[in-house]
Amino acid sequence: MYLVIFDCDGTLVDSQNTIFHGLQVGYEAVGLPMPDRSTALSIVGLSLEEAFSTLVGDENAHHVQTMADAYRTSKRERRGKGLDLDPLYPGTREVLDLLSKREDVLLGIATGKARRGVDHMLDVHDLHGRFVTIQTADTSPSKPHPDMVHRALSETGAEPHRTVLIGDTSFDMEMARAGGVHGVGVSWGYHERDRLTAGGAHAVIQHFDDLYGVLDGLLGFDEETT
Repeated sequence: MYLVIFDCDGTLVDSQNTIFHGLQVGYEAVGLPMPDRSTALSIVGLSLEEAFSTLVGDENAHHVQTMADAYRTSKRERRGKGLDLDPLYPGTREVLDLLSKREDVLLGIATGKARRGVDHMLDVHDLHGRFVTIQTADTSPSKPHPDMVHRALSETGAEPHRTVLIGDTSFDMEMARAGGVHGVGVSWGYHERDRLTAGGAHAVIQHFDDLYGVLDGLLGFDEETT
């Protein structure tokens, strides 16, 4: 049995606009100046408190919880109004449909999002029932700690050498390496190819169409097997 674990933000869904808005709300809540967009989004993939902590530094650590709470409150309010409908990246639904039809593949999620955010994504895009293991910031330390990978392996019974983690940041690749599984980077997210490779990516794909070939190379993954 193969286990294919996906990150969410920057991998399955394009959430940069809604994340940036949430970060702005956090900064406004404590009166700190907002960093430029590139710097702000460089922390995507980390759990929320860890993300704000990385951005504001030790000198403003006392603001982190207030910023994170403001971000979460904003998210809840916007979702209640039918906002924050992050689109799927091209090819996402197709690759999930193909993989979920295979009897030898289990799908999972490992994300710095809260479970509430994941459920919202699954609701918006009608993706319920595809993922047998979902790991979030509610129950695990922030990436790159390997706890999410370890939990996914434990829940599914999959073996590390038959498991791949697909993500868009070096945090994902470092988590995969620490968890003893293969890491595959995607080029359309938040970190550049060089950073993904430095983090331990075994391969970096340009489009989800390229994924089967990479899985075959890493796992002996036969596209025709069902």
